[in-house]
Amino acid sequence: MRLFSHFANISPLKFVLQSVMRRVILILSFIVSSYISFAGKISGTVTDDKAQPLPYASILVKGTTLGTTANDRGKYFLNLQPGTYTIVCQHVGYSRDERAITVAEESLTLDFQLHLQQLTLGEVIVKKGEDPAYEIIRQAIKKRSYYQKQLSNFQCEVYTKGQLKLRDFPKKFMGQKVDFEDNDTSKQKTMFLSETIARYSVQKPGKRKIDVISTKVSGQSNGYGLSAPEIYSFYENNIKIGENLNPRGFISPISNNALNYYRYHFEGSFFEDGKEIGHIKVIPKRKYEPLFSGYINIVIDEWRIHSVQLQLTKQSQMQLIDTLQLDQLYVPYNNDVWVIKSQVIYPAINIFAFDMYGSFVNVYSKFNVAPAFEKNFFNSTVMKYEDSSNKKKESYWETARPIPLQPEEIADYRKKDSLEQARKDPKYLDSLDRRRNKPTVMKIFVSGYTLSRQKSRSSYFFNSLLNSVSFNSVEGWVVNLSGTYNKRLDTTLISHRSISISPELRYGFSNSHFNAGLTGTYNFGKKYSNTFSLSGGKRIYQFNNASPISPLYNMFVSLLRERNYMKIYEAWFGRVSYSRSLDEGFNIFGSFQYQDRMPLDNTTAYTWNNKKDIEYTPNYPTELTNSNMQRHQAFIGTVGVSWQPGNKYVELPERKFSIGSKYPHFSLTYTKGFRNIFGSDIKYDKWQFRVNDNVNLKLMGVFNYAFSLGGFLNRDSVNIPDYTHFNGNQILIASPYLNSFQLAPYYKYSNTQSFYTTFHAEYHLNGFLTNKIPLFRTLNWHLVGATNAFYVNRKNNYVEASLGIENIFKILRFDFVWGFEQGRRPDTGFRIGLSGLITGSGNNQ
Repeated sequence: MRLFSHFANISPLKFVLQSVMRRVILILSFIVSSYISFAGKISGTVTDDKAQPLPYASILVKGTTLGTTANDRGKYFLNLQPGTYTIVCQHVGYSRDERAITVAEESLTLDFQLHLQQLTLGEVIVKKGEDPAYEIIRQAIKKRSYYQKQLSNFQCEVYTKGQLKLRDFPKKFMGQKVDFEDNDTSKQKTMFLSETIARYSVQKPGKRKIDVISTKVSGQSNGYGLSAPEIYSFYENNIKIGENLNPRGFISPISNNALNYYRYHFEGSFFEDGKEIGHIKVIPKRKYEPLFSGYINIVIDEWRIHSVQLQLTKQSQMQLIDTLQLDQLYVPYNNDVWVIKSQVIYPAINIFAFDMYGSFVNVYSKFNVAPAFEKNFFNSTVMKYEDSSNKKKESYWETARPIPLQPEEIADYRKKDSLEQARKDPKYLDSLDRRRNKPTVMKIFVSGYTLSRQKSRSSYFFNSLLNSVSFNSVEGWVVNLSGTYNKRLDTTLISHRSISISPELRYGFSNSHFNAGLTGTYNFGKKYSNTFSLSGGKRIYQFNNASPISPLYNMFVSLLRERNYMKIYEAWFGRVSYSRSLDEGFNIFGSFQYQDRMPLDNTTAYTWNNKKDIEYTPNYPTELTNSNMQRHQAFIGTVGVSWQPGNKYVELPERKFSIGSKYPHFSLTYTKGFRNIFGSDIKYDKWQFRVNDNVNLKLMGVFNYAFSLGGFLNRDSVNIPDYTHFNGNQILIASPYLNSFQLAPYYKYSNTQSFYTTFHAEYHLNGFLTNKIPLFRTLNWHLVGATNAFYVNRKNNYVEASLGIENIFKILRFDFVWGFEQGRRPDTGFRIGLSGLITGSGNNQ
């Protein structure tokens, strides 16, 4: 999550209130200090029967949910009031141990050594010839829905500690030296370490709220750490872990149809508090299905989950992560209700020679299984970081964290805190700039070069040569120099306010035309973002101002195939725009622009591959007109609103971030051409309504669609740039999948009709079906189907269908496309695009 802090002006009333609150807090702090000073501290180590530490073992006070969790070296501590207690230590796969102790004011050392679970095989009566596990699982499936709905409301406190470490990494990546700027040449290092304590509130079926009480991030004093208290409930049929791990989700070992996917083996049972618990091995029936493997423990006769120790691998159709282990332990809250005590996730990743591993542990406590939530308690804010949640002192954390830090974690906090202070030194910032600003061949030719100035919080970006040099039949060889100056106006990590200035200089060597423009953008706002932009100058525009073909691609098809698809004109222009995010998923936007449009003609026939029967076509849409447009002026205004119902937000102090919604996104736009303003020759009104959404079909994949309709309300004076254009594509490289037509000509279907409608849809199977094909499934390539269509009238309509394969090497997509137009034979063609785990579905330009 991106992070920031903000200081606001304090009113006199607020100042008085804060003064009172400080006094109250001071009094409370003395009470808490007194409480802690008279509590006895129990600490110790949890090991196995070989004296090896047992990471994240649970230590509980018997008969309560009070307790703690050991760290990954088996160390733990627990503060208790003087008295007599029975302390229970347990870990998944091991027999638990109970100790009766008396706590006084002095510290007490209590070590535990747990032994592997001793299992018995003769306790469960089952059908003759059948593994006992199957009857246990069938009974658990019958009770699944009951336990899923049992805790309809609850509230608890969750401590989360996340860490991600490097075991190894390459010296260079994509031609650039890998430098973590930590003055540490070791291959093994901690990349991320954070702790968070939050209050987690749930009202089923779908309401969640996280109130972050305290948080810290190693090396970021103003940072907001990871808060992920979500319980991955195996009482759900389908379990979604993360966003991109597998969009299909993973099938629970006790889902309604689990017996179709899993084999089970009863390895025995053990007893705790008089309850028999069956220890069952979970085995996927087939490889390359979204399935778990490992162990699940079920309480016999009650048929509830006691604990799980399950794993996902590449054969579970996981993306990006190599292995992920998930451990859970449940404990009784009362005679009927059990609650989760701990959940630990162990990821391991090896990608592009970066070898990483980590652990993300949640410790749950202070359960309230019958909370009385106030009206409107659950709202659009699903996660809120309280004021000063990231300003807690170390003395607070020493008593608040239930898991003791390891020595290397303590060292990481100290090291990165020192580095953070060093990075404020102007000399250090200068040295950092010198390292970052070194030019490389990759930066200059491909990705672009950034010159940073840390002290002034500014940067200069220069476009790459690959994107600065092009060719077209109008200008010949073109040099288009552009860049951006950006400055953060706030000193915080995430800035409320920033400005950017983007100049552009363009020269065509064949027509000897020089064009220059400048765009300035100001971003501001406290709770919600606002953007104001102003631009002007002289610029080259495509007749379709949406620029359906990139200059780079047009250059290659011109030089290699003598096809000049890009049709352009020149214009003096000015533009002002404003957009603002509002609450409840609303955004508003508007703009005014002026163009003094001037026609351009071809000035060169240069090509690398001159063909006898092919020559460059005129520089205007020949499908729409027999001659180039006349010089004219256009003054255009646009206003619009977009809305995504059910939008959810993460709220930091004085800032909100949208995290999307499960509902569709709606937008409505109105555009008007004004006559006689600054000599404008145009006069028209048009509108567009658009709906788009991504529908997760879980095991069946993901369905994405975009639907629009619109048209001209009047068309008294309309020039080609103002037409309704359908983004076409006549080159091998795919155009944006949900906003274009892969085989359609660029201007053939452009029109000024009063009504049109378009529909784009894609079905990403995400491994569904292909995971049944031997050999092919090991590649983890996925099928994708799509259709694109528009309808204007009976004479102007078009439909496309395509079938392809995506996630090739995690980035590529190949499609075979059919195009259908009334009265013509179908067109066919191949398209290559970017679509996969790394690039995201449908991103290709």
